[in-house]
Amino acid sequence: MLIRNLGGSGLRVSVVGLGCNNFGQRTDEETSRRVIYKALDLGITLLDTADIYAGRGGSETVLGNVLGDRRKDIVLATKFSKPMTTDGTKQGASRRYIMQAVEASLTRLKTDYIDLYQQHDYDELTPIDETLRALDDLIRQGKVRYIGNSNFPAWRVAEAEYVARALGTERYVSCQDEYSLVVRDIERDLLPAAEEYNLGLLPFFPLASGLLTGKYQRGAEIAADTRFAKMPAIRDRYFTERNLDIVDALKAFAQARGKTLLELAFSWLACRPQVSSVIAGATTPEQIEQNVKAASWELSDEDLAEIDKITKGAP
Repeated sequence: MLIRNLGGSGLRVSVVGLGCNNFGQRTDEETSRRVIYKALDLGITLLDTADIYAGRGGSETVLGNVLGDRRKDIVLATKFSKPMTTDGTKQGASRRYIMQAVEASLTRLKTDYIDLYQQHDYDELTPIDETLRALDDLIRQGKVRYIGNSNFPAWRVAEAEYVARALGTERYVSCQDEYSLVVRDIERDLLPAAEEYNLGLLPFFPLASGLLTGKYQRGAEIAADTRFAKMPAIRDRYFTERNLDIVDALKAFAQARGKTLLELAFSWLACRPQVSSVIAGATTPEQIEQNVKAASWELSDEDLAEIDKITKGAP
């Protein structure tokens, strides 16, 4: 397993990471245990969760129950700021809430520190200097090692960088955002910002919720046990004529080189600027094996140029 620095920080992460949103939701604790242990055995070191995953706290609870002594072998990442109640009292990035949220996550995870604590969304109601000072205090207390952001617009990433410099606080070392062969929007402004400030990029939905596995076919019935069948909003977002045209062309591209669409999706992301680790969920140990294997294809400049024509040329 290839190991990379997370942006300009000293934190080292595996190039394939494990997204933990399925644990406690799509997979029970015992199945989650098998998936997690398979990931660790294959060299995955980055496990990424959030307080909101699996019914608000379920994923963190599973990880806390499963990791045990293996906690010391991994980079444990979680997130805060999305609503943990329906009444709006537990959300955001104020000092008051951050201090509550981190203690709740530490308790569920059964650990005394979080390697990467990420702000899940920008909080329009809280000045960024208040958030950064609070997170800096958590690092000084030893409860958090590094901080990152997720779903920030590029100008907010720049704002956070310069406020941290002015205050002399710890800065965000990473950004976690959607990025895949069919969703390349961040290349307009967020990716250049990540390069400018040397933030490690952690792409989520690298397979476009399963579209880039090749299991969904144009004109074919969608299997009842798949995410597209169970989540119509996700299906309508990704299962479009444009995306299907791209998938068909990418599949032909990969097959002509003796590879699979899955290998192309992972390997393309792994070679993109600033990408430190490609985060993908899994519900079986076999999926973990496929994900790890998929990131090993070294694409040439000619390959990348052809992929750009396919993905950027689609209307």
